[in-house]
Amino acid sequence: MSFQEFISFVGKDFSLTDLQKERFDALDGLYREWNAKINVISRKDIDSVYEHHVLHSLAIARYLLTVPGLYESFSSASVLDLGTGGGFPGIPLAILFPSAEFTLCDSVGKKTIVASAVSSALELSNVQVVNARAESLGRSFDYVVSRAVASLPDFYPWVKGSYNKGILYLKGGDVSEEIAAVMGRYHLPRGSVHTWPVSSWLQDSYYDGKLVIHIER
Repeated sequence: MSFQEFISFVGKDFSLTDLQKERFDALDGLYREWNAKINVISRKDIDSVYEHHVLHSLAIARYLLTVPGLYESFSSASVLDLGTGGGFPGIPLAILFPSAEFTLCDSVGKKTIVASAVSSALELSNVQVVNARAESLGRSFDYVVSRAVASLPDFYPWVKGSYNKGILYLKGGDVSEEIAAVMGRYHLPRGSVHTWPVSSWLQDSYYDGKLVIHIER
């Protein structure tokens, strides 16, 4: 997918400023440059930055549009991206939501080097990158976002005390058992966990079975 194809597709759902377009345009070159130094995207996937990484990140934003008031709530929120790796989903979301404050957290130092460098190059003043574990941050956020860093029963304990409004987790496969385990173990109320198929927005076989899992506080 070229940058122009990406902008054309995203522009159907989101109104982008010239600055946002410039920042999205810069992502491909920045990740190619940094991935050659520190591998955060598989070599075979580096040509698919927009369709497999940026759009996957923005699937969270597209889901927000399906729930009344949720997009507006997120747009001025404090957000933790746990296990950000090289900056996904945090950096694309930070470009799209300039009034939200993002903390991109990863326990692997070399990955945060990439996320920090990309964020700095884009001059994203709403992004802070930290090399730490979630438990050590000592604060809570409105929302937690993340992209498949672990099974849901393993992931939830890391963040259960870190969010005030919700978790938006990108995960693939049959997650019904994982959701049932988390709901039972942590006594989450019925109706507080929702799933949304990414393929309803991104009609590419790559997204078959991939979901946004939304856990409400």
